[in-house]
Amino acid sequence: MPIARFILSLLLSFFLLQPVVVAAGDEVRAELRGLPLRALLERAGNGDTVRLAPGIYRGNFIIDKSIRLLGAPGAVLDGGGQGDVLRVNAPDVVIEGFEVRNSGHNLTDMNAGIFVEGSAHNIEIRGNYFDGNAFGIWLDGCRAPKVIDNRVYGEPDRRSQDRGNGIHLFAVHDGLISGNEVWETRDGIYIDTSQNNRLENNVLHDLRYGIHYMYSYHNEVIDNYSYNTRTGYALMQSKYLVVTGNRSENDNNYGILLNFITNSTIANNAVTGTRQGHAWVSSGADIPGAEGKALFIYNSEFNDVTGNRLEDADIGIHLTAGSEQNRIFDNAFIRNRVQVKYVATREQEWSEQGRGNYWSDYLGWDLDSDGIGDRPYEPNDAVDKLLWKYPVARVLMNSPAVETLRWVQQQFPVLRPQGVRDSYPLMHPMHWQQAQQ
Repeated sequence: MPIARFILSLLLSFFLLQPVVVAAGDEVRAELRGLPLRALLERAGNGDTVRLAPGIYRGNFIIDKSIRLLGAPGAVLDGGGQGDVLRVNAPDVVIEGFEVRNSGHNLTDMNAGIFVEGSAHNIEIRGNYFDGNAFGIWLDGCRAPKVIDNRVYGEPDRRSQDRGNGIHLFAVHDGLISGNEVWETRDGIYIDTSQNNRLENNVLHDLRYGIHYMYSYHNEVIDNYSYNTRTGYALMQSKYLVVTGNRSENDNNYGILLNFITNSTIANNAVTGTRQGHAWVSSGADIPGAEGKALFIYNSEFNDVTGNRLEDADIGIHLTAGSEQNRIFDNAFIRNRVQVKYVATREQEWSEQGRGNYWSDYLGWDLDSDGIGDRPYEPNDAVDKLLWKYPVARVLMNSPAVETLRWVQQQFPVLRPQGVRDSYPLMHPMHWQQAQQ
C-alpha cells in the first residue's frame, strides 16, 4: 500500500509539472503550472502563455522567449532591492496584470522594474502597477514597444535627483506610450535619441518634468495631462515634433518649454496657472525671483505655435536667445500677469493672413465688427525692457518719471523699442476644444 501510494504520488507530480495545452478558438496556448517562476520561465516555449496566481514571486527574472506573462489580481513580482525585477530580451513578449516592485536603486546600472533590451521588439507592457523601483520601465533600443495603461509610482522619500524616470525610452523607434499614470518619479516620461514614437493620453503629476524630450525627431505628444510638476513638457534639442491637445495645470516653472526645438508644431494646448510659489511634492524648492512661464521659447525657430490657450501665468510667453522666425497666431493670452516677455532688437509680427492672437488686456476697438481689432497690439515698451534688465527699478513703477517715459513713447512712436507686434489682434478667444477640431 505505501509503495502504491508512492507510485501514485510520483505519477501525479509528473503530470502536474507538464505543460497543459489548451485550445482557445484559433489560439493554442500552453499554461505551465506547478513550477517556481524562474524554472517555469525557463521551460516555457515561444508562443506559450504563462499565468501566475495571486502571490509574491521574489527574485530577478529573465524572459528570453516570446511568451505572454499574465498575472491574476494580487500577483506581485518583487526584486528584493537588487538589479532589475524583470529583464526581457526576446521579441513579441506581453507582460500584463502585475505589481512590479523593489528593483535595485543603482541609477548608473539603470535598475528598473522592467528592463527591455534592444532585441525585445514588439513588446507589450499593459495594465501593471510599479512601486519602489529606480526606473519604472526602461526601453533600451527596441522597436515598436507598447506601454499602455500602467501606473508608475516612484519614491517620494528620495530626493528628486536620486530617483529614476517613470518610463524611459533610449533609441526607441515606432513606440506607443498611452494611457499611463506616472507620479513621484524624477521625470514622468523621458525620451532620448528616439524617433517616430507617439505619447498620448498619459497623466503626469508631482514630478520634475512630466514629459522630457532630448535629441529626438518625428515624435508626437498628444492629449496628455500634466499637473503639479516643475515643468509640464520639457522639449529640448529635438526636431519635427507634433505637440497637440495637451494640458498643463498648476505646473511650477514652465507649462511648455522649448529649448532648441525646430520645425515643430505646438498647437491647441491649454496651459493654466503656471506660477512660481505652487508647491510641488518632489523636493523642488522655488528659485528666488523666478517667474512661472506658460510657454518658454529658447533658441527655437521655424515652429508653428497656434491655437494654444495660455492663462493665469506669471508670464504668458517668454522668448529669448533668438527664437525668431516662428509663426505665432490664433493663440489666446488670458489674464497673465505679463503677457509677453521678449527682449530683442528686431520686431516680430505675430499674425498670419490677417489673424493674430487674442489678448485679454487689449484696449482697442472693432468698429467694423469683423472680429479683428482696428489697432495693433504691442505688449511691451521701453519701461518693460528697463525693468527686465534692471529689476530693482521696480520701485519706480508708479513714479512720475516712468509715467512720463510711457507718455513720450505714445506721442513719439519712433522712440518705442523693437519687439512683438500683433497687427490683427482677435477680439474673442478661440475656444480650446474648438481649436482641437
